[in-house]
Amino acid sequence: MGFLSAGKTLSWEEAQKYAKYIQEHGIIQFLNILEREKGRRNDPLMWGEEIEYIIVEVDDSKKDTRLSLRGDEILHELSKEDETSPTATAAWRPEYGSFMLEGTPARPYGDTIEHFLYIQSNMTLRRRIAQKYLKPNERVFSLTTYPLMGANNFTSPTYPVNGPTALSSYVPDEAINSHFRFRTLTANIRQRRESKVDINMPLFRDTNTTGLGNNIHMDCMAFGMGCCCLQCTFQAKDINEARLLYDQFAVIAPIMLALTAATPVLRGLLADTDVRWKVISDSVDDRAPGERGLEPLKNGQRRIPKSRYDSISTFISLHNHMKPKYNDINLVINDDAFKTLKEQGVDELLARHISHLFIRDPLVIYDDKIYIDDSTHSDHFEVDVSSPTY
Repeated sequence: MGFLSAGKTLSWEEAQKYAKYIQEHGIIQFLNILEREKGRRNDPLMWGEEIEYIIVEVDDSKKDTRLSLRGDEILHELSKEDETSPTATAAWRPEYGSFMLEGTPARPYGDTIEHFLYIQSNMTLRRRIAQKYLKPNERVFSLTTYPLMGANNFTSPTYPVNGPTALSSYVPDEAINSHFRFRTLTANIRQRRESKVDINMPLFRDTNTTGLGNNIHMDCMAFGMGCCCLQCTFQAKDINEARLLYDQFAVIAPIMLALTAATPVLRGLLADTDVRWKVISDSVDDRAPGERGLEPLKNGQRRIPKSRYDSISTFISLHNHMKPKYNDINLVINDDAFKTLKEQGVDELLARHISHLFIRDPLVIYDDKIYIDDSTHSDHFEVDVSSPTY
């Protein structure tokens, strides 16, 4: 979901004026957090999971389904239940799509075997809670993506495409959550890259496939951020264990991606792939043409080989199993950030990791959270690290 806040968000034209300031103070805020928490040890293992759902309207008589754009309305009712119940077992948050819900346990799981017994029952309970606020013809599904996303008239209500936020030929702006962050993120990615996002996935072809070309084309952030998944978050005992977990999960993640492949249909067409990774990655690719290698570089740009949402580029663990040869990618870093981090005593691996995150411009800036106290706030650090996803 990323970093949410109240307040007005800045357009890309306005945000550019503050990008360098936000980056510089994001690094200062990171250093303040590091200093404040440097003696923290032996935190208990606490973890949680979140499930994203899509809301589907079903017409049995027509054998038809559409995405229901009532997410905000349903979330409002779910949030009221959270606030009025002292024993709430679930928490609900907005997600990118106005057809989506995000549900988590109200409290984290712990480190005992007993907590594993709670997981499935809590997942089941969350679905039941959500279902209380659905219309009789609505269902909640935990699909990786809605197979007809972007096909003709796939939402309820139906709206025209080519709205001012996404300019999509397939998806109406009304399918995007109404929160300022999501609309601004969509528009600012498009404006920074100087074009709509361009997603092309190979079309599955057989002897009966004619006249469709070779690719399934998609042109807006909703195709990626409108996907759903199960996510887990862990609290490690200290920063060293957290860095080790980061590296280990990076190795495990592609295996899990293959084992859970479940996205064979995109925009109503059968794809010659079965995972959604590249769709999501391309849907948030804000790199300018020069950064993508399509045009000469300008205005101090550098070639950036990956989208904001992609595989990791560096291992960060200090464990003795981590060999320097494993970090064999030519890492693009924010040189000023790296210099500041090193001067303040941050080790090489962590300094390179953080300065790599800060090669990206902050895309969502709130007008009332620009000039803030770096010793007590972390908004600039959060906004810069919550947009790049690895």
